[in-house]
Amino acid sequence: MTPNRLKTRLIFGTVCLLIYPFWRCISTPAERFKFSQQKPQIRTKIIFQPGLKCQQNKAAANTSNFSDFPQHIQNFLYYRHCRHFPMLLDVPDKCGGAGKSADVFLLLVVKSSPLNYDRREVLRKTWAMERQHNGLWIRRIFISGTTGEGHEKSRMNKLLELEQREYSDILQWDFTDSFYNLTLKQILFLEWMERSCPDVRFLLNGDDDVFAHTDNMVEYLQNLKGNDGSKHLFAGYLIQGHGPVRWKPSKYYIPVEIYKEDSYFPYCGGGGFLLSSYTASVIYNMSRSITFHPIDDAYIGMCLTKAGLSPISHIGFRTLGLKIPSDKVNTYDPCYYKDLLVVHRFLPAEMYFMWNKISDPTLKCGSHRSLYAEYTEEI
Repeated sequence: MTPNRLKTRLIFGTVCLLIYPFWRCISTPAERFKFSQQKPQIRTKIIFQPGLKCQQNKAAANTSNFSDFPQHIQNFLYYRHCRHFPMLLDVPDKCGGAGKSADVFLLLVVKSSPLNYDRREVLRKTWAMERQHNGLWIRRIFISGTTGEGHEKSRMNKLLELEQREYSDILQWDFTDSFYNLTLKQILFLEWMERSCPDVRFLLNGDDDVFAHTDNMVEYLQNLKGNDGSKHLFAGYLIQGHGPVRWKPSKYYIPVEIYKEDSYFPYCGGGGFLLSSYTASVIYNMSRSITFHPIDDAYIGMCLTKAGLSPISHIGFRTLGLKIPSDKVNTYDPCYYKDLLVVHRFLPAEMYFMWNKISDPTLKCGSHRSLYAEYTEEI
């Protein structure tokens, strides 16, 4: 070894000895934990070769009174058995990979039709913004099917693909996105979660027209005693003692041939509810042996009951709207919303306005405007 090379190595070794104690000092567990809080790089997957579609079950036409059912009920029965559809858009690393998904504290799962571009854009800039609150990660995913036929379907799929390239926040399957396929959409998401995001702590499952105070949600979930997502939680606007609608013109119409009981098991309104990853996994496992039902929130109630679990009511969920005490006051006064978790329903412009108002650190509210008002009635 030459004298110059030996000298270089001695200098390098001396420098290492000098900085090592300093490195150990700053590299405390708290400091090292910050590295695990860095937002992971997201890998977007756009699938151009979908697999075979599920075929129509023609035997469904033998159901009693089938010809008298509305077309959407007939279509539901034709494809009720279908549980697997080709995936068109995927974000396999949304939670940093399956092995790191426990770093995500709250995953926002938003049901969205391909047509609702304006709603998705506003949500990305408001309550569904991916960020940290109290040092905990909030992540976002939209779940969607397809709409239209031919060129229209292709055009809408292209729109979602463009969004995906920019935001990496869409899961899309090749099934018709409709009210009567919401149950299918929920189960397809839960299947994806088992594969790609199994250890996320908690989830908000909601519509793209709800206003959600996600900061309040994080604080509520942080204060749960003894539950880090590994125990049962299913909270929202509790509905119990309600039965299926038998009036044929209603979009909620359910004939006795689909559900013969007079009442549903307890469930939470599908506009928005909170659940733990433990409960999400249980619902998915129970769904494997429960025939699909057109009303997705009632179906989830069936899965919970089969597992021996119960939903709970949380006063912060107003999925039937918020009743303001007087028609002489401002309906969109942020002080009426600042303590709530979910309110249904908001237009995109209203969503943008409300989020900016309640996020204002200078907002001051008197006690008379910080209310938990009565739930509104909905027919």
